Amino acid sequence: MVVSMKEWKLRDKIGQMIMTGFPTADITPELVELIEEYKVANIILFSYNLCNAEQVRHTCMDLHLRIEQSTGHPAFISVDQEGGVVTRLPGEACNVPGAMLIAATGKPEYAYQAGRITGEQLRELGINVNLAPVLDVNSNPDNPVIGVRSYSSDPYQVERYGINMMKGLLEEGVMPAVKHFPGHGNTATDSHMGLPVVEKDLSELMDDELIPFLSAIKQGAPCVMTSHILFPKLEKDKKPATMSRAVLTGLLREQLGFQGIIITDCLEMGAIRSFYGTAEGAVEAVKAGAELLCISHTPELVKEAIQKIEEAVAAGEIPVEYIDLAVSNILKWKEKYRIVPEFKDISVIGSKEQKEAVLKMDLEGITKVSPMELPEVTKDTVVIGSYAYRSTLASSSVDKELHFGKYMAGKLGCRYLEVPVNPGEEEIGAAMSQLKDAPSVIYGLYNGHLNTGQLALANKISREGKEVLAVTLRNPYDFSLLDNKIHKLAAFEYNTVVFDALEEVIRKQYKAAGKLPVTLKQAEY
Repeated sequence: MVVSMKEWKLRDKIGQMIMTGFPTADITPELVELIEEYKVANIILFSYNLCNAEQVRHTCMDLHLRIEQSTGHPAFISVDQEGGVVTRLPGEACNVPGAMLIAATGKPEYAYQAGRITGEQLRELGINVNLAPVLDVNSNPDNPVIGVRSYSSDPYQVERYGINMMKGLLEEGVMPAVKHFPGHGNTATDSHMGLPVVEKDLSELMDDELIPFLSAIKQGAPCVMTSHILFPKLEKDKKPATMSRAVLTGLLREQLGFQGIIITDCLEMGAIRSFYGTAEGAVEAVKAGAELLCISHTPELVKEAIQKIEEAVAAGEIPVEYIDLAVSNILKWKEKYRIVPEFKDISVIGSKEQKEAVLKMDLEGITKVSPMELPEVTKDTVVIGSYAYRSTLASSSVDKELHFGKYMAGKLGCRYLEVPVNPGEEEIGAAMSQLKDAPSVIYGLYNGHLNTGQLALANKISREGKEVLAVTLRNPYDFSLLDNKIHKLAAFEYNTVVFDALEEVIRKQYKAAGKLPVTLKQAEY
């Protein structure tokens, strides 16, 4: 579809380039103003917008109608529904496992199935864009923001599984946005909080980070999300990829041949807001070649960004051709993924078949890392662990009622002990005194490599002669810092579906057959 931009007002064009959110389940007056007065035509949804399937469907249909009536064109309604630790859909929906757990199954077809299950539900709810899959290669064990959101530390594994997830979404009529170009896997800084730097040149990136992205482009990826990371060897000015013309136009468009939509990661993240300013970042992103600008939370920042883009066009800083090309491209893809606003049956959401498929993936993904037979569980076994915490703003809010120790002790018929997420010497001593009579311990670790008190406690329990089964409920890198005689299971996720699968493995009703998709450093003792 060719759309002439000549008759359009500049503000109407810019509105097509903005994606924003709102803070409640109900559509707010501030959002209505952005749609009607500023012609904002794209929405991002978060967990707090999504209470139950019926409400989500109703909200999405309302948004589609409002935006079509206001702008004359379809809406993009998006969500971060990666699976695993980044899931936004409500409880009755079927949230698929995350990337690393799926890769541990050794079955790329599960990534395709996860894409289809996710896409089928999103489309029925009225969501036509999924900000997934993650194509980052998690080559830095201390990465605080990617970790288990990545399929692997091997770029070819990331390619294999990520492309399958992408194809599953495409099959169900949902537009995937592969992310975070040109790669967020080799950072030790969370771009929600700071500004990461990757000191790789183009040839190094082509041999690693860019392998999955290049494959996705060749296989028809319709949308790529940018990262807020400095690549000094690609961009000589101090601009992150999102704001770099060398990266977005020179590399992504011209060198790699990408023709789809370039969408930014949220411009309210610390890497942009704190170092450059959200509105200024939006102007620079347009100059760089970005087409959809994600400003997820703050209406005043959306208005400021629109105003600054208008001023930059008037001053000749942004050629109007950039805007016209961006809007034409967006509208082309909107027609392809358009959802007709209608209210219909949503019984497919969280179906029995979907949930059975997810449990099967979870079971096959649990990975036994130690060579010994798993220890027996008796009524005197103690299950210990901490509550999960939100390690990055990208993760979904945690269930504050769910405690690994309490849940698993209930399932296994034994005792439990709650310990802090990073116990100090005094807390380790207190825990040891309460474990005196326990012959064996199951310890649910949660990012122990970043909270090393957990690892100190696990090693101390083992060194005092007790059998210890350590279960990683997030990143498996914890195992590198544990004694060899500790039994080790990688479960990758902290939720009841994974815990139920773990029970089957711990009771030896199911043999853990997963394989770690990342390389662990050799433990030093």
